[in-house]
Amino acid sequence: MKVARPRTSHAQVVHKLGQGIVSGEFSAGEILPGDAELVGRFKVSRTILREAMKTLTAKGMVAPKARIGTRVTSRDKWNMFDSDVLHWHFETGINTEFLLHLYDMRLAFEPFAASLAATHASDADLIRLEMLATTMGDPSYSKEKRAIADMEFHILLAEVSGNPFMRTVGTLIKASLIGIFRMSNPETDSNEIADVSRTHLQLVEALRAHDAESARKQMETLIENGRNQIMSFVNSRTTA
Repeated sequence: MKVARPRTSHAQVVHKLGQGIVSGEFSAGEILPGDAELVGRFKVSRTILREAMKTLTAKGMVAPKARIGTRVTSRDKWNMFDSDVLHWHFETGINTEFLLHLYDMRLAFEPFAASLAATHASDADLIRLEMLATTMGDPSYSKEKRAIADMEFHILLAEVSGNPFMRTVGTLIKASLIGIFRMSNPETDSNEIADVSRTHLQLVEALRAHDAESARKQMETLIENGRNQIMSFVNSRTTA
């Protein structure tokens, strides 16, 4: 799934500066170029530039200081749940540590969301989840379409958990899920494609049986399988 290009001047400035910070073009502790230079670079007004800086400040990526300038903050200050920040990581090249942190986060809440869904999922929810799981196993679909189905499955499951915080977190990490699934979903191996679908359908059956513990374990298995697939992908590219 391609990330939509920013349309407004404000969004373009935020995108370019945010991407530059994540990529290391502007390193932690560095003072960003002054207003005059940035206004000339982006061909925007000072008002738009100031609003863009406020947006980046809200994301925790910069810290303005009077008579000194706007300093880039360290990565531990960034809002990693922000969808823009996640998109910029995938756009600029993600590393193994970043991927493992994402999987740790998923393991921290998705299995419990699955156990809650075993109680709260409606028949309509189960039908939708089953359809998405089936789509993942159809080799006639592109890798992109199967990845989108995979992402929608996990987002929907967080939504039907019945916990509003789970729904919010699921929405926030949508950007990371699609990037991970595009990398970890098998491209052409029909056996692997079928296995992805089968494991998701097993989770749906656990939900249908209202078996919270089985649903939790099935979700843990799904996440661990995905982590193994993506680490194999990363290692194969490293040794190639």
